[in-house]
Amino acid sequence: ECLNEHWFTSLAHARVIVEAWRREYNEERPKRSLGGLTPTAYAQRLMQKQLN
Repeated sequence: ECLNEHWFTSLAHARVIVEAWRREYNEERPKRSLGGLTPTAYAQRLMQKQLN
């Protein structure tokens, strides 16, 4: 989903859409720099390593 494809009907609408995009981009999309893991999966892997 690309933000420049949206027409926002209000500031509240824009906030909802931007927050959903931010979460998806930062938490759910795989990143090559993280070995193809999502940031959430990478963080979980780091936490698991620290516990072992």
